[in-house]
Amino acid sequence: MPAIVDLRSDTVTRPTEAMRKAMAEAEVGDDVYAEDPTINALEEEVAGLFGHAAAVFVPTGTMGNQIALRMLCTHGEELLCDADAHVVSYEGGGLAAQGGIQTRTMVVPRGLLSPEVVKPQIRVAGFHAVPTVALEVEQTHNRGGGAVYPLSLLRELRGLVDQYGLAFHCDGARVWNAHVASGVSLSEYGVLFDTMSVCLSKGLGAPVGSVVLMKDADRVEEARELRHRLGGAMRQAGIIAAGGRYALAHHIERLAEDHERAKRLAVAIADVAPDAVDPGTVETNMVMLDVTGSGIDAVTLDAVCREEGVLISTMAPHWVRLVTHLDVDDAAIDRAIAVIRSALAS
Repeated sequence: MPAIVDLRSDTVTRPTEAMRKAMAEAEVGDDVYAEDPTINALEEEVAGLFGHAAAVFVPTGTMGNQIALRMLCTHGEELLCDADAHVVSYEGGGLAAQGGIQTRTMVVPRGLLSPEVVKPQIRVAGFHAVPTVALEVEQTHNRGGGAVYPLSLLRELRGLVDQYGLAFHCDGARVWNAHVASGVSLSEYGVLFDTMSVCLSKGLGAPVGSVVLMKDADRVEEARELRHRLGGAMRQAGIIAAGGRYALAHHIERLAEDHERAKRLAVAIADVAPDAVDPGTVETNMVMLDVTGSGIDAVTLDAVCREEGVLISTMAPHWVRLVTHLDVDDAAIDRAIAVIRSALAS
């Protein structure tokens, strides 16, 4: 049987041989003492790319978001975000369970907030109200199908949070994809946010790791203490940080290939199931299929594709997500197109 085509997520990528070599040769030290030279170099590099004052390497993007948001919000304070945000959908309720942070969410198309939606939801302290202290956005938006926040919209939201004295966080797990798709520089995104969490182990193809960014260098020890409290303080972790450094040097611009393949996949599927996907909404490396009118539900489509060696992700009873990445080449996309088109056509 041909090799599996795995479109479930860009988290399934495996390190390339060149990345493995860089990891094997990494210079290491004890990062709890801030003595791992490879981690120190990675943190300095990523902070520089986004124009932030400091950075902390962490094992996962979830931990990165939890640390950043706990620096911005404390017990009994409120975070605003969209209803499909990763921080409220896929992080185990950590903001409430561990941080005592109340979240209030807004339902918006493709997860993209606007000042018109956010402004009426802002609450100030007084009369026992829970005060809003921060706003969070996701770039690109996962459940929004890889949607890219336009720079102009982010600037408007920054103006709103400044007006009300709020903090602004970006879950930038796939901000690299937004950068490549839009042409907006990483520093143009970075200047807008007080904190960010950026992931190295998705489209960039590193096996492990995210980086927490902060504008205020005085808070780096707070971030490191939160990392320790959450069990994320590692020792000679330069071995994995080296994978991230290699990815930054070699895998950012190639994300355009993933975007092109996602678009080709969407166009081919729309040819047989036009109601399932609008190729015009495919901006980055994700294709969301609504199979409501296709005569097949998401679970059945998943099973049919799996039998043919194509793995997809079921997001809801009639929603499927397809994600292109480093380990999916043109031949793999051709196979996926054939299998998915056949399943939908039948």
